[in-house]
Amino acid sequence: MSSHPHDPPPGTAPTATATAPVPSWADTLRVYLEPPTLRMLLLGFSAGLPLLLVLGTLSFWLREAGVDRTTIGYLSWVGLAYAFKWVWAPLVDRLPIPLVTGWLGRRRSWLLLAQAMVVAGLVGMAFNDPRQDLMPLVWCALLVAFGSATQDIALDAYRIESAGTERQAALAAAYQTGYRLALIWAGAGALWIAARAELAPVAGVVVYQPGAWQTAYLVMASSMLLGTLTVLLSPEPVRLPLAKSRNAAEWLKSVLVEPFADFLRRYRWQAALMLALIATYRISDVVMGIMANPFYVDMGYTKDEVATVTKIYGVVMTLAGAFIGGVLAMRLGVFKVLTLGAVLSAASNLLFAWLGSQGHDVTALVFVISADNLSSGIASAAFIAYLSSLTNLQYSATQYALFTSMMLLLPKFLAGYSGRYVDAFGYSHFFVATALLGVPVLLLLWLVARLRAH
Repeated sequence: MSSHPHDPPPGTAPTATATAPVPSWADTLRVYLEPPTLRMLLLGFSAGLPLLLVLGTLSFWLREAGVDRTTIGYLSWVGLAYAFKWVWAPLVDRLPIPLVTGWLGRRRSWLLLAQAMVVAGLVGMAFNDPRQDLMPLVWCALLVAFGSATQDIALDAYRIESAGTERQAALAAAYQTGYRLALIWAGAGALWIAARAELAPVAGVVVYQPGAWQTAYLVMASSMLLGTLTVLLSPEPVRLPLAKSRNAAEWLKSVLVEPFADFLRRYRWQAALMLALIATYRISDVVMGIMANPFYVDMGYTKDEVATVTKIYGVVMTLAGAFIGGVLAMRLGVFKVLTLGAVLSAASNLLFAWLGSQGHDVTALVFVISADNLSSGIASAAFIAYLSSLTNLQYSATQYALFTSMMLLLPKFLAGYSGRYVDAFGYSHFFVATALLGVPVLLLLWLVARLRAH
């Protein structure tokens, strides 16, 4: 998983049966060369691309443009679009788009509309300089976030309907691979392009150049065309029959109320503790993450250094952490690794406080990124396994979407005040405070573990 909470949702793993024949290794690997799997690789890239462009990469751009940290913190609330996507998910699932749906089908029409919103928003961001006028860029970023969240909804449905249960794990793996590649391209790639597009420094000093960022964001907008072509050249999956509802009230109940009610019926009063744990587990990472890029700018790290160490090497270390977390969860159990991940994620924030005292030190940055991303990968792997274990198969997609939305809501809201906190108390104090946010999480883990034992 990534070092921040913006992780792609795991696919539905196939259910093994006692009578099902075990495929050969050749047949298993051949699945990854099948057209549906390759399509999902490209669509996963399209899904992952917008995320950092309205969060991490954007915060680097804004800080370099001289936007104050308090404002950057507030602008991170753009990411709340991902936390509320469950609100309009039923519309994406059932509402046809005039003319387009008749041509492309229900899933592809929504994918195309969502991608068009992302492209339009990125182009709008490219042609607005935050130093001149910030609000037009903010509105364009909101359009990107809304389009991206809508694309996630449509793409989840497209993936599930594109193949049988036995192919879902392969589709999910391809999707996540494409998603990770997009995170590298939107993070390291955007910074690298902006650095290459800069004019020669004046008197040895690199000054802010909006044209460099315009080039980077236009390239990112054009990169979305890969997903658009994939949608246009892909078949519409077999349309699944929709359950009939007698009236609007019954439909709303089945879509929005019943998944909540089912969870409460199964866990009763213990559900409150579980929901509190879900809402706070990633709080240290999310609140700290918004100020990471402004911190790198203020510490004097160049675009190339940040791109290489945090956006490429960091993603590799996160994947390593996720693998380690998955192995440990199978050996030790999910809950023990969940606790280990919470401790490591909070403690790794203290290393950023230490990094702030080292000045411009790339070796120290590599060490801190290694520890932080490994910790986050371990925590993410265990947390995803825990969330999956709480869902009812009858409502798995809806309940998982609600859990992940709840996971982001409180941390994202608090993260909006991160810049104001840094301006008031400094980076070191801020990093220590984000580590302390993990203490209540450990208490909740202890309480939930005690309940599970009884």
